[in-house]
Amino acid sequence: MLLEQIIIYGAVALFCFVVIYFYLKKEKKTSDNTAAKIEIAKIVGLHEPVSLHPVIDLGTCIKSGACVDACPEKDIIGIVHGQATLINAAECVGHGACFHACPVEAISLVIGTEKRGVDLPHVSESFETNVPGIYIAGELGGMGLIKNSVEQGEQAMNCIAQALSKKGGDCYDVVIIGAGPAGISASLTAKKHGLNFLTVEQDSLGGTVFNFPRSKIVMTAPMNLPQYGKVKLFDTSKAELLTLWNEALTKNDITIREHTKVESIQLVGDIFKIVTAKGEEMEAKTVLLAIGRRGSPRKLGVPGEGLEKVAYRLLEPENVIGKNVVVVGGGDSAIEAALSLSEQNKVVLSYRSDAFSRVKPKNREKLEAAVAEGKIDVKLKSNLVKIDQELIELALEGNGGQQALPNDLVYIFAGGELPTQFLQKTGVEITKRFGYTVKKHR
Repeated sequence: MLLEQIIIYGAVALFCFVVIYFYLKKEKKTSDNTAAKIEIAKIVGLHEPVSLHPVIDLGTCIKSGACVDACPEKDIIGIVHGQATLINAAECVGHGACFHACPVEAISLVIGTEKRGVDLPHVSESFETNVPGIYIAGELGGMGLIKNSVEQGEQAMNCIAQALSKKGGDCYDVVIIGAGPAGISASLTAKKHGLNFLTVEQDSLGGTVFNFPRSKIVMTAPMNLPQYGKVKLFDTSKAELLTLWNEALTKNDITIREHTKVESIQLVGDIFKIVTAKGEEMEAKTVLLAIGRRGSPRKLGVPGEGLEKVAYRLLEPENVIGKNVVVVGGGDSAIEAALSLSEQNKVVLSYRSDAFSRVKPKNREKLEAAVAEGKIDVKLKSNLVKIDQELIELALEGNGGQQALPNDLVYIFAGGELPTQFLQKTGVEITKRFGYTVKKHR
């Protein structure tokens, strides 16, 4: 009997030892792999975050790995020595999936770092700026990504509807400026609350999304669209998403006033007077700014930039055929444009840095394949210094001097200027934030 017990206990102990041994071995292998990825990320410049990113409280973290499994981008968060850590932080696009997945709320979403600040307008937890009655939602307030912006548009309009219960008057309850993800969501929510509202957009429906290359994948996670329902679409193209938004707006009898740029917003008494570039005037009790961070494209200021062959967005890549094209920029927009154009044109991709540090993994893989196949000629550490009708000139760092290349079209993707002047003229305060924690509902 005693011998049997010894054998049973021994077998159980051996089994536990084997399980623990292989568990620790697997954990060490995972930890070593993650550490190696971090070293590579540091070498290629991807370890430091450039936008909205997670910050992990190691004192609270229970090392469940839920954040690692939840991240749709992969290799943004990993586990080293039992602790969650950032790997390719520069490629984080702010889904917030890790934030939602953490069972002990050990993750915060942060914009900027201790060294790198980000200009952000003052916005309260109810999305109201320092100017009472003016609200901000979406990318302008630091919350990028379509799904996140849709959520904020709805939340901001709910706050506005609650505040409006205290106001009377015959003018618009709210004028929504911008018809991107946040503006469309806010418009649908305003309809749900029965508000008297108007939505204006300086470009076309979709805002920033409208300016993406036609084939760009713009949504990788499901979202809830107010007055429409849950949208379970993955790898959704721009065209599919715009069609979806049109259906939602049509279903709710909402018309967006496109090609209407707002020039000024003034508070006259208790009412906001809004004036457009065409001289139109409208009055509203409240205003929601959903205009995104890129009020206007950033220009390089080089000779010849005003020529007709220079553009700052690519709408119809399939219509550009047999051209010598130069694409300037190192972000996803530049790389996606170069990839779209490379099928039917000779493409040079010029970037001022020595590595592409702000691109999604899929885009990086596609670019490497296109370069290997000779479809795209990448010029790193180069700057566009002159544009002529038939040529462009690139300045190459080091001993490269300058290089003249035959050219028909130039596409510049150097980001956009924060509409600082417009905001300041409206009275909205802007501050450079270092490591600013974003309030995001679970």
